[in-house]
This record gives sequence, structure tokens and C-alpha cells, in this order.
Amino acid sequence: MLNKVFFACVLAFITQPTVARDLPDFSDLVEKHGPAVVNISTTQIVRNSPSVPGFPGQRDGDPFSEFFRRFGPPMPRDQESQSLGSGFIISDDGYILTNSHVVGKADGITVRLTDKREFKAKVVGADKRTDVALIKIEATGLPKVIQGDSSELKVGEWVVAIGSPFGFDSSVTAGIVSAKGRSIPQENYVPFIQTDAAINPGNSGGPLFNIKGEVIGINSQIYTRTGGSMGLSFAIPIDVAMEVANQLKATGKVTRGRIGVVIQEVTRDLAESFGLSKPTGALITSVEKGGAADKAGIQVSDVILKFDGKVVVSSSDLPRIVGSTRPGSKVTVQIWRRGDTREISLTVGEMPDDGDVAQGGEGGGESLTRLGLVLSELTDAQKRELQVDGGLLVNEIKIPAARAVLSRGDVILAVGNVEVRTLEQFNDALKQIPKGKNVALLVKRDDVVSYVAMRLDEK
Repeated sequence: MLNKVFFACVLAFITQPTVARDLPDFSDLVEKHGPAVVNISTTQIVRNSPSVPGFPGQRDGDPFSEFFRRFGPPMPRDQESQSLGSGFIISDDGYILTNSHVVGKADGITVRLTDKREFKAKVVGADKRTDVALIKIEATGLPKVIQGDSSELKVGEWVVAIGSPFGFDSSVTAGIVSAKGRSIPQENYVPFIQTDAAINPGNSGGPLFNIKGEVIGINSQIYTRTGGSMGLSFAIPIDVAMEVANQLKATGKVTRGRIGVVIQEVTRDLAESFGLSKPTGALITSVEKGGAADKAGIQVSDVILKFDGKVVVSSSDLPRIVGSTRPGSKVTVQIWRRGDTREISLTVGEMPDDGDVAQGGEGGGESLTRLGLVLSELTDAQKRELQVDGGLLVNEIKIPAARAVLSRGDVILAVGNVEVRTLEQFNDALKQIPKGKNVALLVKRDDVVSYVAMRLDEK
């Protein structure tokens, strides 16, 4: 009798319909919100260095330059390059969010909607530090996305990316949130969202949606060894992006706080040596003279544990917290010094205009000079690598004439016969050169050191 009951129960269990948890269907999300995603194509005029035909890199003034100019094959000077990206409409009157690297150097921008309409766009503002750009097209009644709250995002929840990978418009991929608050080298101001949604070249600037159809991020970067997706994608949280976009819309630029320090991570060994119970905070390795931190009494070897009430878990947290603090604000900084915690009052300074990106933390930084060069002071590690005692690193060249004689990665050692180790020394040396006159720069490129001449523009 018992056997009959047992087999009857088993049979009833087998014949019952299996209750399975359905996988999500994203079709309604794509149909409703896909029209707010746009394709962005850009053109850029690449101005080549005036090399002499026959010998790449040979400059005017070489003994053979005239010969090759007359008898050598013609060499192209300017070329047009094109690139593709994505974006999404945040207001029905034509404001669009995308990545700074998609439109930052473009000479022309074309936005194509899902209904095949095309518009010329202008850049309202772009912020390199967060890789966020705001562009505008002249149109009304446009579909727009719904903004979500990236702070409520949970690791493991579904996300959807829409964009134009390799130029294939309106491509949809899905995945999950792999991690939050990711730090990427040289990206100090963004706590990235990591996902395994397939992101490829052309997806940059496109939206990352949650399951409710709300935008919670801008797809920005991928980790790849092949050039294609490897399941490691990074998105800028929409909260960070919208804060930047609102400033760009209001003023065309982003204002950030700055305190003038260089920092490094607190390892377990360092924490033990400083008497900290666990590896946390940001270790100060350099304090800018006259900066906000210097005026407040912060010293080398201090460890910043809290800034304006916000806990600094790792060194990468500090630039984000400081950068989002309004310049001029008075804040309390909790530090660890010689075995004890202290609280110091500090007035936050202001980060220089865009183009001045902190190196190795939050310190030295860059500066856009009168020659149209974005320069930065060398860190100790860079000096050792480049085998120089000082100088200024060329990070960007904004004036076409300067591209003829300088390249990114060059190190300027002197202006005339005046050695330069700091941005202040460089700018002071330029002040001695009359406008419209040539200035001689001693430049190290790879293992070659030579002077190049540039004209100090009348403007």
C-alpha cells in the first residue's frame, strides 16, 4: 500500500507543469526607447607635418629638402578622417549626450535618427575628465530617454545597450551589471559601471538601460585584446553624466574642486607601517606649494580618510569627491597622521579650465599655454623613464602650426637657454618673448635632443 502511495506521488510530481522563471523580454523596451538613440558620424581634418618628399619626418631647411621638393613625388598634406559613435536624446528640443572622445576633435558632426532624418550638430561643451559631451541639433518634438538613478543599480541586474557598433545602426545587446564603482587607470573622476553587455567600436556614447527602460549609464570604454567585445565594458553613471551635462549647458564648461596634492593607494604593507588598522584612504606623496591642502596644513605622509564627511575607501575615491565639491567651499578633512586621526578645515580651490588633467592623482596637472600646447610637469616616475632631470611633457597640440614641429610625448627641456621644470617657469619664459617673434624650444624626442622654433602668435 505504501509503495502505491509513493509511486502515485512521484507520478503526480512528474506530470505537474514545471514552473520556470522567464528570461526577460527586451522588445518593448527597445520599441519604446530605441528611437531616442542616435547615430553620430564625425569628420576631422588631419593636418600632416610638412615632411619633405622621399624622407618622412625630414624638415624644411635640410640640405636635401629643396632637391626632393622639386623632384620627389608629391606628398599629401591634409587628410579627412571619419569616425562613428552613438548618442541619445535627453530633451525633445535636440540636446544629445555622447562621449567627449566621439566629438571632441571633430570638424563636422552629423546626427542620424532612427527615422533616417539627418541633422548637423554643434558641440555645446565637452569634458575630457569624464568623457562626457553635450551636443545640440536644431529640431523639436524629438523622442527622448527617461533618466534613471545609477546609485540604485545593483550588481547582477539586467542591462541593455543600444548603439551603432561598427556602423550597424540600432544594434541591441544585453547583459548584467558585473560591478559598480570601477576605477580605470588615468580615469580619476568616474566610478564606472562594469557590464558584460557586448560593446564594440561605434557603441561609444550610446545609452545603457535598466530593465525598466531608464538610462543608467553612457557606454564609454571596453577592455579588449582583439578590438572586439570580451565581456568587459564600462559605462559612465548617468548621475555623473547629467551633472556634467547641466554645467555644460549652463556655462559650456565644468567647474571642479581641487586641493593640490599627489596621492597613492594605501597598501596593506603601507597601512601597517603607518599604524592603520586596515588599508584605506589616500596617502599624500606631494603637496603643491600654496595650494588649498598646503594652506590647510596637510603634509606629505598624511592619509586622508574622509573628505567633507565622505569616506575615502581607496585613493581613487578622492579625486571624484574633491572634483564634485564646489570651489570655495569650506570642508572638514579627516586625516591619519603619526598614529592618530585629526580633523582639518580646508577651503577647496578650483581646477583650471578643461585640458588640465591631474597626473598620478590630483596634483601637478597640465596647462594650456600661449603656444597652444597642453603641457604637464613630469612625475618622478616619468623622469626616470625618460632619463631626464626635468622638463614638461607635451600631452596635446591645439594649434596646427605647432604640429609641424612638435608631437605628443615630446619633452620640452628649455625655452631658449632657460631650463624649465615647472609650468610657471615655462610661462614666465614665454613672457620674455615679444609677440610675433620666434621662440626656440629645446625638445627631447625619444633619444634625440634638438631645438625647434615656433612663432609666438600675435593673438
